[in-house]
Amino acid sequence: MGNTPAGYEFFFNAIALALGAVVGSFLNVCIYRLPLDLSINKPRRSFCPSCKKQLIWYQNVPLLSWLFLRGKCAHCGARITFRYFAVELLTALLFLCVWKAFPWEMAIAYWVFVSLLIAATFIDFEHFIIPDEITIGGTVAGVIASFIVPELMNTASRGRALLTSALSALLGYVVLWIVLEAGKKVFGKKRIRLDAPTAFTWTRKGDDADFVVGEEQGLWSDYFARETDQLILHCDETIIGERNLGAADLRFHYDRVQIGGEQVALDTLERISGVVCELEIPREAMGRGDLKFLAAIGAFLGWRAVLFSVFAGSLLGSFVGLGTMLIGKRVWSAKLPFGPYLALGGLIWLFFGEALVRWYTGLLNP
Repeated sequence: MGNTPAGYEFFFNAIALALGAVVGSFLNVCIYRLPLDLSINKPRRSFCPSCKKQLIWYQNVPLLSWLFLRGKCAHCGARITFRYFAVELLTALLFLCVWKAFPWEMAIAYWVFVSLLIAATFIDFEHFIIPDEITIGGTVAGVIASFIVPELMNTASRGRALLTSALSALLGYVVLWIVLEAGKKVFGKKRIRLDAPTAFTWTRKGDDADFVVGEEQGLWSDYFARETDQLILHCDETIIGERNLGAADLRFHYDRVQIGGEQVALDTLERISGVVCELEIPREAMGRGDLKFLAAIGAFLGWRAVLFSVFAGSLLGSFVGLGTMLIGKRVWSAKLPFGPYLALGGLIWLFFGEALVRWYTGLLNP
């Protein structure tokens, strides 16, 4: 921040930390409410997820209240997950780092950016989605910020910054779209031959359904990303409603099942069960929300950050996936969200991108 006197520097650093903690408290509201389609401003005050009691102001002081309450609700005693404290602390520290690393105009824009990264990361880890409020809203915010502060795109021209930001967002979407389409061709289906015939059930659950195979359980909608996706069960025994069809191949779409030449709409059924020996599941290279999320990263950081985030995210994801296989057997239905790795790639670029470019250029031109 330049040659600021020590007293002023300490004051502004403290302001950045405190503001980050307050924003982190708001991000916790977003992380909890957005995936559940709850309003982020009604009720205006935070409430306990267990007893639904609204918190008194001194029970909602960022960082301090969680420590003072020892991670428990003051009303019902239910445990308050450590995530609330972690998000507030992480946001506070990142706000401070951004403030110390960039001029104040850029720092304010990057505060918005890191807030989006944090919210997207924690939502994606828990729910395997990144809401449009973060991805589309973040893309729009990045384009607007680049117009107001063209230095975000390494230019003094607002028009050039606006165009660069918009094209970088488009590049981010297109790059992952290409990866997604390639993934359909290469990894479109995964065939699982079970060790022994295994019981399965499909049970309606509101607008969705629970799908259970042995000890593996998941939501029906988790297995379908496109209208053309199919999940195929090769069964030794099949019971649909009251009908025992014996051995059969069940070819599922999200909303219907085909048995031989017969199709049955799933919304007319409550339960399907049987014994399966082999299944084929559709699988995506990544979710559609990741495409829009990378667009938001490009809108704030530019086209080079898009390419770096894809590379770094893929590398980090590969290391984590390999690690999970080394420390224990991964089940066939396990999922790893890609959004957090993109977020980490974007964060690395934010602080170290230019240094990495200089290092890489030095390798090419010693």
